[in-house]
Amino acid sequence: MASAFAIRHAAHQIRRGGIIVYPTETVYGLGCDPMNFDAVDALCRLKQRPSSKGLILLASDLQLFDDYIEPLSEKDQQKITGPSQPTSWIVRASKQLPDWLSNEQRTLAIRITEQPVVTALCQHLGHPIVSTSANPSGKRTCRNAFEAHKYFHGKVAAILINDRELHGQPSIIRRLDDESVVRP
Repeated sequence: MASAFAIRHAAHQIRRGGIIVYPTETVYGLGCDPMNFDAVDALCRLKQRPSSKGLILLASDLQLFDDYIEPLSEKDQQKITGPSQPTSWIVRASKQLPDWLSNEQRTLAIRITEQPVVTALCQHLGHPIVSTSANPSGKRTCRNAFEAHKYFHGKVAAILINDRELHGQPSIIRRLDDESVVRP
């Protein structure tokens, strides 16, 4: 697992507008400060994907999304915090959320993580981070630190490592309003 120093360093790099690679429960992810347009734009260019394609925000606690999404009912909060498998939920974006983080329908995908590295990172930052799979578009998703270094060494501000290979399947994506599956 990444050291406490490495996590603090990654948080510092995110605050400065940097992009990092980090392990999630499922695959390695590319992340940055969601409220920094230049960082989000650079992340999309690095990943070689259109900025119009949605991004997921990851946080260790539902309250970290308060400024990003419309208030949720208690039932909806339980849906989001309940699944044991990694599930990203499409929710209504806050009216104040910048356009680069939501789509035309004013929705946003969010996920609560229990992954220790990301949990510590979000606690240091005090806000969610952008989460998209760590791979250039069309390439295999990174499942271990070696693959992350192969794709992104020298191109990102920090690479946080995990001590085991991840299973490689991205999280399920569901719509909160009707629980329909967008991505299995």
